[in-house]
Amino acid sequence: MCGSMRKKQSDLKELIHYFQRSWKLIRSEKKLLFFCLFCSLLLCLFSVITPLLMATLLLRLTNGLLQELVVAAVFVLGVELSRNVFNFLNLLVFQKYLMKSVSYFQVELARETLKLETYEMDQKSSGVFIDRLNNDTREIVNIFTRVGDVLIDLFSNVGVLVAIFLISKVFFFYFLLVIFLIFTFERIRLRKQMELDKERRKLNEKNTGLTGELVRGLRDLRVLNAENNFMDLAKDRLWEVNEKNYQISKVRASYTLGISSLRDICFFLFILLGVFLVSHDMLTIANFVIIYMYRSRVLGVLQHYSMLLEMIKQFNLAAGRVFAIIDGENFEKETFGSKKLPDFQGKIEFQNVSFSYRDASPVLKNTQFTVEPHRVVSFVGKSGSGKSTIFSLIMRLYSASEGQILMDGVPISELSKNTLRDQITMVPQSPYIFHLSIRDNLRLACKKMTEEEMIEACKTAQLHDFITSLPDGYDTILGEGGLTLSGGERQRLAIARALLKNPKVLLFDEATSALDNETQDEIQKAIQNLKEKCTVLVIAHRLSTVVDSDVIYVIDRGTVVASGTHRQLLKESQEYQKLYEKDIREDSASVR
Repeated sequence: MCGSMRKKQSDLKELIHYFQRSWKLIRSEKKLLFFCLFCSLLLCLFSVITPLLMATLLLRLTNGLLQELVVAAVFVLGVELSRNVFNFLNLLVFQKYLMKSVSYFQVELARETLKLETYEMDQKSSGVFIDRLNNDTREIVNIFTRVGDVLIDLFSNVGVLVAIFLISKVFFFYFLLVIFLIFTFERIRLRKQMELDKERRKLNEKNTGLTGELVRGLRDLRVLNAENNFMDLAKDRLWEVNEKNYQISKVRASYTLGISSLRDICFFLFILLGVFLVSHDMLTIANFVIIYMYRSRVLGVLQHYSMLLEMIKQFNLAAGRVFAIIDGENFEKETFGSKKLPDFQGKIEFQNVSFSYRDASPVLKNTQFTVEPHRVVSFVGKSGSGKSTIFSLIMRLYSASEGQILMDGVPISELSKNTLRDQITMVPQSPYIFHLSIRDNLRLACKKMTEEEMIEACKTAQLHDFITSLPDGYDTILGEGGLTLSGGERQRLAIARALLKNPKVLLFDEATSALDNETQDEIQKAIQNLKEKCTVLVIAHRLSTVVDSDVIYVIDRGTVVASGTHRQLLKESQEYQKLYEKDIREDSASVR
């Protein structure tokens, strides 16, 4: 009993806490909300009045008062038409309120999701975020009107119960007994259903993520002819979530059967009790008709109370999942300093930097190097040596486990987000292209870009001629992930997007690997020219693309093992010589 009381108090505290948090996000739409509640109150009053009017009609009909019956019927018609009008207005305004309020929540959740640490996004399924963004936000917003509706109905039904007490105390206590019996059933059902629902939501997240992977990976599945293999892997997960939905439906159906049967028995006993009271002159037929018309409203006390409890639990569950992301509970968010560098130059220093991904062996070990401003600096090494990790640390997509990274002599952890990421940008090997027009994809990097700036960036990236050959030019809508573009076109679009930011430090992570030799040569010349404006760092698979770099760092097993110009390294570094000889062999093989 004590445990049950503590659980109720915990649910109530959660409700108040999440209700206040949610209200702050949607209170700008309070006029719409209050109008919905006002309509609900009127509809509730209509529902209280209607049984009385219907009882009056029946009494006039049975007594042969036909003229009074017509007058009463006209009054009932007016009440019903008024209810229909207010019901229409309520639905219309509610949909507008729902649309606006859900948007507030989704925008806030999306904004906070973008603040999460990179490894949180890497390790968790996209379904974790999609399901909460689409479903849980809507469930939170719904409670503001649904609870109001349920409370209004609940209080009005309690009022009906009071009216029955005044008419017949025997029926009043009979209904109390019925309510107690059905309430016991409902509590057991609700507890079991909520336990299953928690599990179902977790499975739904996996299911949503799987659906996203199916859509994004469709082309690869077709190329590999692996559709059946994918479905074999996916089948168990899909069955699991649907099995959980079935279990919830089974629990609900089982208890519905019990409650429905109990109600039928109670209705039979209600008729017997009414006959007994009327036959012994303890109740008039008129009063029995009124109680008969109100019987469903009395049982509605229990129904609405159960609905209220279920809504509270569903709201707490949904709000907990949403605010876990907004508040950073179980989801770590990026942290930045507050220091600004108005005269950012682009000098980068790694001082004994070590890094390892969670529960993994070290990727970088005591790495040291310095990049001077306005230089083209390249990083070469075997696959998995830590080159891309260096770029991720410079961008603060991850934080160093040990050591220190300095930007213009200032620890990177002390710099503000805007100082860092407005001045430094990266072109990845496999850039993500959004399902937007080419113009909007470019505008993501520079909201206020001019037409001239956009065209100049695309020309530098050797992309302008291709875009102008398209029927819609820069307004061409691209497929999700840029699937309508070739690999080289995606890379060039990403390069143009990065150039529009006009950064002080520009990172190329094998960003020309998908380009043909001629286009690559043109972009390499552009990169050399960029050092007049910014510091350029390049990771290259083909060493032929970095021979003109001011400095080349050779990375092996997370450590800088050599540095110098191309000529110096050919003379002094065996590791670089091996990489260069391998590169020459691969080029020769490709020519053959």
